[in-house]
Amino acid sequence: MAQLALSLSVDPGFFAVRPEDVAALSTTPHFRSLRSTSQLARDQAFAYGQLAVDIAASLERHVEFPHPDVPSFPVSVDDQNGDGPERAARFVREQWGIESGPAGHLVRLLENHGVLVVFSPPQAASVDAYSFDSRLRPVVVLNPIKRDYYRQRFDVAHELGHLVMHSDAEPGGRIVEDQAHRFAAELLMPADQIRDLLPAAMGGTAWRVLARLKEQWGVSIQALLYRARWLGRLSDVSYRNAMTTISTRGWRRNEPGLVSAIEQPSLLPRAVELLTQEGIAEARLVEQCRVPPYLFGTVAARTPDNDFPVPTTSTANAQQVSSRVVSLLERRQQAETGGSAIK
Repeated sequence: MAQLALSLSVDPGFFAVRPEDVAALSTTPHFRSLRSTSQLARDQAFAYGQLAVDIAASLERHVEFPHPDVPSFPVSVDDQNGDGPERAARFVREQWGIESGPAGHLVRLLENHGVLVVFSPPQAASVDAYSFDSRLRPVVVLNPIKRDYYRQRFDVAHELGHLVMHSDAEPGGRIVEDQAHRFAAELLMPADQIRDLLPAAMGGTAWRVLARLKEQWGVSIQALLYRARWLGRLSDVSYRNAMTTISTRGWRRNEPGLVSAIEQPSLLPRAVELLTQEGIAEARLVEQCRVPPYLFGTVAARTPDNDFPVPTTSTANAQQVSSRVVSLLERRQQAETGGSAIK
């Protein structure tokens, strides 16, 4: 243990398990694709999520957080053709008092109902957004390189769908992921409110209408097009032609939009700020959490690591390009003579 602590630059207490530790009782995370992400990468991502839970638990000794209040609306994976995901989304809107029209700041909405939302470290960027439940509170971990306001909101709604519908479902299956997508679409674009606003054909002013709806509802044009097809406003042929235009214009990963700043979590950052104002230094909190300072900083950050370059390729491509898992822990160079550098 001493050798591990020295090599990984952590306190030996990092490896200890205390009776009050809660992370070990977390459920299996919902990852987007089990085929394109290695088991090692998933284990690493889950470990980071558990660290976030432990850090939140340590901060909750000093600051009162909102009580977890995520509605439960189980939807069976055997019910492929039913409207379970849509009913679940409408149930959440009702339970959380979301007014008619576009949903507001989604990350803040989840945090106000006791969900822990954090960004993953840049080393784990090959794993897309994921979620899981813990004894302390539900957790949503966002990808640090997907810095697109509109796509991020859909990710948050997608992960909320898993927390609401799939507490007992096997993660990663096609049906489970499709249900979470349908939940997100109904939560962000309720059928009875948006159907008549969507274009019924792609001629004339259709693209201007989609651009306006994008800003109004806070979703991507691609999500609007898919919604239009799902609700029967666009035919399959019109939808495919529109998506071809999207690709031709280079909008698959880089749609134009007026909002450039992503939604930011504030639960943990605000807690650290309040404690600092009360004279409790961040170094003291880090020591109490028994984690390296940079991991504490990542978990408690409002924004992803800005020093990490944003790749031009998609997350899926990044997964294919690099299968090597990079340690979340910064390792110091071995000082012993003849020792090899650990990087």
